[in-house]
Amino acid sequence: MESEHSLKLAGMTCAGSRDILTKPWLVLAFFGLPVIAMVVVGERWRTIVWAGALVTMGTVCSANAVRCRRLHCYMTGPFFLLMALVTLLHGFGVIPLGRNGWNLISLVTLVGAIVLCCLPEMIWGKYRSVDGR
Repeated sequence: MESEHSLKLAGMTCAGSRDILTKPWLVLAFFGLPVIAMVVVGERWRTIVWAGALVTMGTVCSANAVRCRRLHCYMTGPFFLLMALVTLLHGFGVIPLGRNGWNLISLVTLVGAIVLCCLPEMIWGKYRSVDGR
């Protein structure tokens, strides 16, 4: 029984050591820079920059979920990718979101990211265990 417990702890330690979010330079590169780009970009390039930034963040989150089983990454990865799709569809006029469409997209992205980053880990912990719990 104790060896099973030790394996779970070792797995969690291994998962934590592979977590991209524990490395400040990677967080800055994969999340900070895309967010900065989204904030400073002009209207002309907004669709492409926002979509690219969201795809970058979604891809890194999804990879991190696979890499270390970080719980919130299972949710934020697909969420950011979905928001990238919404950004492209709105930016190219496929789905009109009205005069405040960009504000709506940014608000949903911001609130969604905060909620999906914080709540799951507050409730279920930082990492999924090896046995799926």
